[in-house]
Amino acid sequence: MTAADRDAAARRQRAQTIALWRWALIEPAMDDALTSRQRGQVVRDLAGREHAGPSGRTVSVSRKTIDRWITARRAGGFDALVPALRQCTPRTDAQVVELAVGLKKENPARTAAQVRRVLAAQLGWAPSERALQRWFSARELTTRPGGQPPRAYGRFEAPKVNEIWTADLMNGPDVAGRACHLAGIIDDHSRFLTGHQFVRRPDAIRFAGVLRAAIGRHGIPAVLYTDNGSCFADSSLQRTCAVLGIKLVHSQPGKPAGRGKIEKVFQTIQQQFLVEITAGDDPARHPVAGLAELNDLLDHWVREVYHQRVHSETGQSPRARHEAAGPAASPDAAVLREAFCWSAVRLVRKTATVSLEGNEYSVDPFLAGRKVELVFDPFDMTKLTVYWAGRKVGVAVPQVIGRHAHPKAPPDEDPEPVTYTGIDYLQLVAAAGQAALGQRLHLAALASGDQAAGRDGHHRQQEEEQ
Repeated sequence: MTAADRDAAARRQRAQTIALWRWALIEPAMDDALTSRQRGQVVRDLAGREHAGPSGRTVSVSRKTIDRWITARRAGGFDALVPALRQCTPRTDAQVVELAVGLKKENPARTAAQVRRVLAAQLGWAPSERALQRWFSARELTTRPGGQPPRAYGRFEAPKVNEIWTADLMNGPDVAGRACHLAGIIDDHSRFLTGHQFVRRPDAIRFAGVLRAAIGRHGIPAVLYTDNGSCFADSSLQRTCAVLGIKLVHSQPGKPAGRGKIEKVFQTIQQQFLVEITAGDDPARHPVAGLAELNDLLDHWVREVYHQRVHSETGQSPRARHEAAGPAASPDAAVLREAFCWSAVRLVRKTATVSLEGNEYSVDPFLAGRKVELVFDPFDMTKLTVYWAGRKVGVAVPQVIGRHAHPKAPPDEDPEPVTYTGIDYLQLVAAAGQAALGQRLHLAALASGDQAAGRDGHHRQQEEEQ
C-alpha cells in the first residue's frame, strides 16, 4: 500500500470515527418518547457544555449544528453523519513525510514536537506539529507504538450477587439553597442498587452511613470497588472493610475500568429522575423543598422504575436477578456496630490518661506509657473502648469532654425553615416619615390660618375706628 493509499484509508477511518462520535453525542435527543419541549431542553444542555471530541480534545458544539445532525440522522441514518472527505493534493514532499515517519518508528517515545525539532535541525525547516500528528495517526504510530496493539478490555461481570459492589459519588441538584451529592452502590452481577442516598457532604462519614444501611439490608459483599476519592481513601473505610472481611479495591488513577456500570446508573438517574426535579418554581417539574423529600422520591423511583425494568445487558430486571440469588445472610448487629466505629492510636500518659480531639479520658493505670487503640462512635465520643496488644482491656472514662462528636462527623441536617414575620422595616421607616411630614404640613396650615385670621381682625378694627 502506497503512502497515498494509507492517507486515504486514514481519512476514511477518521470520517467514520467522527460519524460515530456525532451519533453518540445526539443519542440522548433521539428518544421518541421526548416531547418537543423536552428534546429542546436536551439539545440546549448538550450545546451548553463541552465534550471530549473524537480526537480527544475538548470541543463545544452549537445548538444549530446539533439540530442539523439530528435532522440528517433522521433522514439518512449513520451515513448522513459521515463528513465529506476532502480532496486535496499533498503540499509536503513525500520524502519529508517518510523521514518524519522513520524518526517516529525508530524511537516511538519521540513526540510530534520532538520529531519537528529533529527535522528542523536536519532540513532547516519542519512541518507543523499538527501535520506530524496526522501522519503518525494515519500509520497507527500513536495508537500502536512499536507495532504492538493496545490492551483490549473485554466486558466483565461478577459471577454472583454480592461478589463485587461498586461505589461512587455524583453531584446532585441544589436543594433548599445548598448543594448535595448522591452516594450510590451497585451490585456488579445484578445491577441492583444496594445503596442510594443524597447527602450534603461527600465525606467518609456520610458514605459510611450509606454503606452501613446497604450491608444491613443486603448482606456483606466480598469486594468493594471504588475510585481514589477522599471519602474512599479514608482510614475509617479501610477499618470497616477489614472488620467485615471486605476486600477494598481502588481503581488505578486515570484508568477507571470497571466503574462503567455505576456511571451508567448515574446517567440514567440524571436523565430520568433528576430531569423531573426542581428546587425552584418550574411548573414542568416536581418541586422539592428538602433533602428528605428528595431521598424519598428517589427511593420510590428506584424501587418502582429502575429495579423493575429489564436491563439491556442481563436480560433481567435488577430486582429479579438480585432476588434469584436468595436472601443474603444478615450480619450480626454487634459486629456491624463495631465495624463502623472509628479508631485512633494514642500513648497513655504517666497519669493514666489519654487525649483525643481535645477530650481527656482515664484508663487503667497498667497502660501508662503504652500505646493503646481507642475505638469509638464518631457521633458519640463519650464512650471509648480501649484495646491493647489486640485485646480489649476496658473502657476510657471521660474526664473532660469538649467534643461530643468527631470534627469529621458534623451533622448532615438541613436548617429549620425560616418563618417570615412579614415586617418590612424600610416600609415602616418610609410610612413614619410620611406621617411626620403630613403632621408638619397640617401644623403649618393651622399656623398660617391663625395668622390670616389675626390679620383680618386687625383690618376690621382699623375700619371701625375710622
